Amino acid sequence: MTSKPLEAPLRTLMGPGPLDIHPRVYRALASPVIGHLDPAYLALLDRIREQLQMVFRTKNALTHVSPGTGTSGMEMCVANLMEPGDKVLCCVHGYFGARIREMAERQDADVTTLEAEWGQPDDPSAIEKKLKDGGFKVMTLVHAETSTGVQQPMEDIVRLAKEHGVMLLLDTVTSLGGVDVEIDAWGIDAAYSCSQKCIGSPPGLAPITFSPRAVDVMKSRRSPVRGWYLDAQLLDGYWSGRKYHHTSSSTLHYGVHEALCLIEEEGLAARITRHRRHHLALVAGIEAMGLSMFVAAEHRLPSLNAIRIPDGVDDGKLRGYLLETFNLEIGGGLGAIAGKVWRVGLMGYSSSPERILFFMSCLSQALGVQGVSTDLKAGLAAAMSTLES
Repeated sequence: MTSKPLEAPLRTLMGPGPLDIHPRVYRALASPVIGHLDPAYLALLDRIREQLQMVFRTKNALTHVSPGTGTSGMEMCVANLMEPGDKVLCCVHGYFGARIREMAERQDADVTTLEAEWGQPDDPSAIEKKLKDGGFKVMTLVHAETSTGVQQPMEDIVRLAKEHGVMLLLDTVTSLGGVDVEIDAWGIDAAYSCSQKCIGSPPGLAPITFSPRAVDVMKSRRSPVRGWYLDAQLLDGYWSGRKYHHTSSSTLHYGVHEALCLIEEEGLAARITRHRRHHLALVAGIEAMGLSMFVAAEHRLPSLNAIRIPDGVDDGKLRGYLLETFNLEIGGGLGAIAGKVWRVGLMGYSSSPERILFFMSCLSQALGVQGVSTDLKAGLAAAMSTLES
């Protein structure tokens, strides 16, 4: 009996990630596999560090990609900065803020949670009240909440963190490479992201960066980091000191390197402008079709668009129809807003006019199947007008 290999279907990916990747990244992923201590590979690691410093806008020496998805970056930042009994303020306005809190609790940190309504950013005045209680070592914050499509304003919060001497840990999973992230200017002590969203490569690596203050805190820990694999100092011994730590994937690293080369060639500022322009075009089109967005305009995340599901529409049935009929994947809601929103990603290579128009046409058809009429002609015209302005 001969077995037939399973082949991945060719989809158009417009969910919260992964997204479609550039053909050059696919070619890079076909690079020969080489050893994790090969001189050519070690030179690649050095180049990736430089590229990530550019994207994070930081001079932090401890900047790299941790093995694993964005969640590994989250756990790496939490586990290395927190020890049992440390006072931590976790700001939660969505699913992933809550995940950071859970990780902090597993470190036996003394966690105080500040909850905000899903679909709203964290309120600086509420944060200030908590910080006045004093004694907090770390504050955790989600810059781009993937579950809701909210972009957190940073100016007031970074000011408060500096005033109260608290370290700031930032989730940039859905912002890095597509939305302004200013690690040094904001004074962020630890941040993490992922490879498969605005960066534009497959899942499997998590960009991370730690400030000199964070490195000092890690070096003066009272106890070892509980997780060996994601101990930042051990990993840095491999990245910078060339000491064996684990067998890292040259394939994934060549892929993320190529994706970062594309960012360099486009220019980070131009890339951020592109994400913003395409977001505004999608919103204009969706609203002209007769649908509405979940997040207020001033807090919308350009890379992840949360669209309200009209009353009476079967969410699972509609997303299944899109997948089966058009090979189009979008995301559903998580947690408190499951079944209430669609999450539509416009990130990296997938942030393009043709994907906006394709999505709107497919969505209009899928809604029509469930008896919901939309003004597709007006929507397409509004999107094109925004793109051309």
